[in-house]
Amino acid sequence: MAHTLHRVALGSGWSLFEAGTRIEDAVAVKSVPSVVHIDLVEAHRIPDPFIGFNELEVQWVAERRWTYRTTIRRPDVREGTRVALVFEGLDTFAEVRLNGRSILKSENMFLSHRCDVTELVKPNVDNELHIEFDSALLRGREIEKEHPEYRFLSVASIPGENGRVGVRKAQYHWGWDWGPVLMTAGPWRPVWLETYQSRISDMWFDIEVSMDHKVAFGKIFIQSEGSSQSVKVEATLDGTVVFEHEVHTGADGLSIVDVKFGEPITFETYMGSANACAENPKLWYPRGYGSQPLYQIRAKLHDDGGLLDEILKNIGIRRAELVQDKDEIGECFYFRVNGVDIFAAGSNWIPADNFLPRITEQKYRDWLQLAVEGRQNMVRVWGGGIYEDEKFYDICDELGIMVWQDFMFACASYPTYPEMLASIEDEARCNLRRLRHHPSIVLYAGNNEDYQMQEMWKLDYVKEDKDPQSWLNSTFPARYIYEKLLPDITAEEVPNVAYWPSSPFSKGEICNDLTIGDVHQWNGNQEKYQAYERIGGRFNSEFGLEAFPALQTIKAFVPESADLHPRSAVMDFHNKAEGHERRIGLYQAENFRPVVSLEAFIYLTQVSQSEAMYFAYKPWRRQYGEKRHCGGALVWQINDCWPCTSWALVDYYLRKKPAYYTIARCLAPIAAGVQREYRDWSVMHARPAKTTKWKFWVASMRLDPLEAQVELRFLSIKTGKDLKPVWRKTCTIVPNGTTVILGGETQNEKEEPHVLAARVFVDGLCVARDTDWPQPLKYHSFAERGLNVTKSGNTLRVSTEKPVKALVVEETDGVKFGDNCLDVVPGDEQTIEIKQGDVDVGRLIWRYLGCEEGMRFTQREAKI
Repeated sequence: MAHTLHRVALGSGWSLFEAGTRIEDAVAVKSVPSVVHIDLVEAHRIPDPFIGFNELEVQWVAERRWTYRTTIRRPDVREGTRVALVFEGLDTFAEVRLNGRSILKSENMFLSHRCDVTELVKPNVDNELHIEFDSALLRGREIEKEHPEYRFLSVASIPGENGRVGVRKAQYHWGWDWGPVLMTAGPWRPVWLETYQSRISDMWFDIEVSMDHKVAFGKIFIQSEGSSQSVKVEATLDGTVVFEHEVHTGADGLSIVDVKFGEPITFETYMGSANACAENPKLWYPRGYGSQPLYQIRAKLHDDGGLLDEILKNIGIRRAELVQDKDEIGECFYFRVNGVDIFAAGSNWIPADNFLPRITEQKYRDWLQLAVEGRQNMVRVWGGGIYEDEKFYDICDELGIMVWQDFMFACASYPTYPEMLASIEDEARCNLRRLRHHPSIVLYAGNNEDYQMQEMWKLDYVKEDKDPQSWLNSTFPARYIYEKLLPDITAEEVPNVAYWPSSPFSKGEICNDLTIGDVHQWNGNQEKYQAYERIGGRFNSEFGLEAFPALQTIKAFVPESADLHPRSAVMDFHNKAEGHERRIGLYQAENFRPVVSLEAFIYLTQVSQSEAMYFAYKPWRRQYGEKRHCGGALVWQINDCWPCTSWALVDYYLRKKPAYYTIARCLAPIAAGVQREYRDWSVMHARPAKTTKWKFWVASMRLDPLEAQVELRFLSIKTGKDLKPVWRKTCTIVPNGTTVILGGETQNEKEEPHVLAARVFVDGLCVARDTDWPQPLKYHSFAERGLNVTKSGNTLRVSTEKPVKALVVEETDGVKFGDNCLDVVPGDEQTIEIKQGDVDVGRLIWRYLGCEEGMRFTQREAKI
């Protein structure tokens, strides 16, 4: 009788103790996966590092050596069965001992490991399992000294800790400009005990889509260990079997002993007589451009006694391309999936917690669902974090979110001594093989901003030099990693996914070339956010503006009520951005009138972030439709790893900032756009230009043309009256592009300040609206707006007598709105759907420009 592979999670029964202390002083570990900080907080040995200044109180943890201990029992299994311990992730310098014998040493957080312990696990006794973790902080410092031939250079981390670049660990653990210094250690991913006679060690796919997208063809590969007779492969779609096939595995299976050192058996399963071939396959598309069908592929390994092992993976069939054609500007940069050009709009993703085991599947889903509800179709997994858990990519596959995946290098000049290169190769292959079946991953990038570092430090980089060996002897040896090692491995492991050397990167003279490649637009000259239209590149893979989180979030990390003001020490401590006081203060002074309370200050920082995103996404989406001049926009960032002030659209507790909604409206399937040309008022000392040009357009994601009725109004800010006759027209909106509707000029010396208000109607329904306001907003009075809000069922209805800017309904936990941060003009009632929870209008707080301190009112008193 066959012995089916059996897997037991070693999640309980662990304890933790510091090296050099008594085992009797160990603390109980609630569960594994875990890291030291989680267990010490649980045992009340350290305070919560996320509150107040507690981050400083726990720095000693990073300098100690720690041991996780448990016992295991040898399973009662038949002769010939193998026993293995599987460690999916050990953070970072770890030695595993079983009954005092060393069975594994690891120095790379991003690797998984299998240890055959068949001969080491004693029967009928408790077997001692220890995982000893050394200090990554101290080891990094040692490695730096051990390799004086390399310049260990880093930025965006804590001062003086260049040792991080010699350690294959999540780089943000050393601190970043949005995160704390919390150097973790521990079994951060699951630990398993496996028993088996034979097993399937991997299954992967090489399936291509024909140019006409009518046929998908290729192979399924299954890799097995041990002896078996056959493997049966079955594919289903929506519960229906679409093919099944069984082949012999051959008589010469490898034993478990040979697996580590020998070459595993590889065999191919063909669907049909020659290749796997599905006519008119159901293709996977990014969200907004089509559906996301996923085929379930199941392989079962058999011998005469029955089932030995099985594996199941979901795949999406798609053809993804990175298009880089020369044009009149330089070279385009955008994605094409199944022949459809895609405007890649979304966010950068950082690890969602400093303590990674806290990130559950549900948390992944909650975060990624927010991205989808915000009409985002791409996330970029940033190179200073981790290769995320399998569930992250499963959910992206399911929801239709494309993934730009960085390799884990960020903001540094990395060394290339032989042991480092070998570790990087193991890391790359391990993670590419783990992730290669996910249709959501459409690009791998070598690193984050390392070429910017090369430029800043003036390290060697001669584009014409194509000899990889010479790069290793230069002052920028990491070029070998990004332009030789990683692209070669990626081509071998995932040949159907594009590779890009870095983010940002270009084929021009500088990596942040606005005409070629992707750019990180951090506006070093501190230009006004109204200028985003002209400082964007061909693909804007990083940009953003900081904003305070929700008041509830601030109260969670500020323990003393006396510190609840915008410039308290603890508030500054929870904003790690260098010079954040100047950055935030500058944008406040340039655009808004001063306020007094913390609540009003929070509101204005959030409005400035919202406005900045509006001035970025709106014109860049228009430029996409204009000959693909802009291929995408990924804001920095969607999420936080701890409660803080940062660039995140949604804070650590998943509380949305207003910019989240503003971006969602910019990314609607049909989006109206009206905008005056940018003029820097400070250069003109607040004197307006005599005339200002403006344009009105409609951007469509639809793949078919449609008839629409468009409308443009000119409304006085002071009175709310129409200053000119309403302009209306019926026109055809081009598919997957931009339709220019109208252009004109504002006579600033003759016309009073007014709002341009555009709407788009399809079949009598308003599907898009937009407003453009004369800048800066601080020059205009927003007193006595005549705002009226009523509740009808699960809908808030909003109308006004005079134009209202940035109406924000303060959100509370448990309540979910369909929209927020609205510009409202007379004669155009808007609605906010209450999608979750019950709302008492009388308990809500409302703010808009001119009413920053907020107002609470009942439904009967809803007129302001």
